[in-house]
Order: sequence, then C-alpha cells, then structure tokens
Amino acid sequence: MKKVSFAEFGGPDVLRLVEAEEPHAGPGQVRIAVRAAGVNPVDWRIREGQVLKAHPIALPAGVGLDAAGVVDEVGAGVVGVEVGDRVFGEGTSTYAEFAVLSAWARMPPGLAFEEAAGYPSVVETALRVIAEVGVRPGQTLLVSGAAGGVGSAVVQIARDRGIAVIGTAGAANQDYLRGLGALATTYGDGWVERVRRLGHVDAALDLAGSGVLRELVELTGDPAKVVSIADLDAPALGVRFSGTAGSVPAALAEAVRLIARGKLHIPVEKSYPLADAAAAHIDSQAGHTRGRRVLVVATA
Repeated sequence: MKKVSFAEFGGPDVLRLVEAEEPHAGPGQVRIAVRAAGVNPVDWRIREGQVLKAHPIALPAGVGLDAAGVVDEVGAGVVGVEVGDRVFGEGTSTYAEFAVLSAWARMPPGLAFEEAAGYPSVVETALRVIAEVGVRPGQTLLVSGAAGGVGSAVVQIARDRGIAVIGTAGAANQDYLRGLGALATTYGDGWVERVRRLGHVDAALDLAGSGVLRELVELTGDPAKVVSIADLDAPALGVRFSGTAGSVPAALAEAVRLIARGKLHIPVEKSYPLADAAAAHIDSQAGHTRGRRVLVVATA
C-alpha cells in the first residue's frame, strides 16, 4: 500500500509517499480502507519534532491521526461495527491507503468522507478547551483564530450551549463567522479595542498562536480564564496550554449528535491527493484556513 512517511524531523520536504506493509487491526481496533484523512496542525508539529513528549515516535514514521473510510478488518473484542461500515475516527498513520483506528463512529447519513475526516481531533479539541476554560451559558467567549477547524467547532458548540462568542479572523472570514453565530472582528492593529466594543469577555481561547496571550489576559482580567492550544510559551504567562487529548469516543459521539441535529458543519476549504501531503502541510502552517484541509485517497 501507499502511505506518507518521514525518516527525519524537519520541514514539509521530509515527507515521502512510500510503499509500505499494510497494517492490521489488533484487539479493540478496526482497520479502514481510507477515503480521506484530516490534516491537523499537530501533524506538522509532530513532523517537526515539536511535541515529542505528547507524541513520542520512532523514525521512520507515518503521519496523520484522523480519517474516514470503510471498515475492512475488525479486531478481537470489537462489537457494534462490521466490515463494510462507513466510519470516521482517530488512529495512527492515517495518510495512507489503509489505517488502523482506535476510536471511531459510524458516519451520519449524507456525510461525505472528505467532510467526516475533518471532525475527530477538531471536535475533541473544541470540547476539551471549552470545558477547560470554564465558560458557562450566558457568558461570552472570545476565540482568537475562530475561522479554522477547531475555531469553527468551538463557535458552533458554544452557541448551541447558550454561550455568546466573539471571534477574530481575517477580513475574508468575517461573514463566515457571523454565519456561524459569532460576533466577528478582524485581528491586527486596534483589535483589542474592537473586541471591547463588542462586549465584555468572560473567557478566551488562543487557537492560532499568533502572540496575543497578553491581550487575552488583559481582556479577561485573569490568566486562569485563558487557554491556548497553539502557544507553547503560555505557561510563562500563567495561561494553561492544552495539548493532551480527552475522550475521543465521547467526542465522536457528540459530533454525530450535533451533525444529526444540524448544529455542526465544518467546511472543507481544500482537498489534496495523498501525494501532495507536503503542500497540505505548507498551507496548514500558513494559517488563514476557513474550516478544514483534507487528503483524499484515490480508490481503484
């Protein structure tokens, strides 16, 4: 089978599309014929060697955590899923023609593989940081970097829970954020005052790592009311850095419920063939994404 792999840490150029042995489902796992794989910032952080404590790996290594596809092997002890089921979930080395998943859910009817592949890590992260920042119904959450995958999920989940959201994003994504139910403003010079004009901020999330933590603390009045998933220097300012995943099965179940109720939709901004994984990483690292980027695996 074909898979994306890297033999040394570094830039996107270390990624290679190689021939590899097919993986097989172990106990408590399923294997899927991958139809699409989600591209997440953690993928290129792992490729660069940034997050080895949270994601220790041995080289050469595959890439990717999220995928959607068709079950073709069911491991020992697995119940409730059969060969031929369409599922999405989280596993390892998902930038490949076949991948093993350790957490999965059946795809809701009508959901395309490309869109489904973008949900697992994104929804888990969104649910986790909303819980960690402690924002409650009736309060206002400020989201820095609100138009990306995690931001899109945070806005929709928060609004469904009765939490007001102020979102910052580029000028091109203002209408997009408003369509999700957020009060939107641009980043750049004067953004703090623009946020203040939109209302009081009870809690804030840094999803882009764009050097705004001091301002977020200023707006909330307390570093304990700010959580970052993107700035590794957050603890130096008393801000919590959230990098350890919670329950992926619970997140997938919640994603299915929200999608079925029409309360969650994260668009795919761009899809790439498996051979263009390096280009997908370059675009992901550049930021300014609306929704998600995914790799599409061709089928015979």
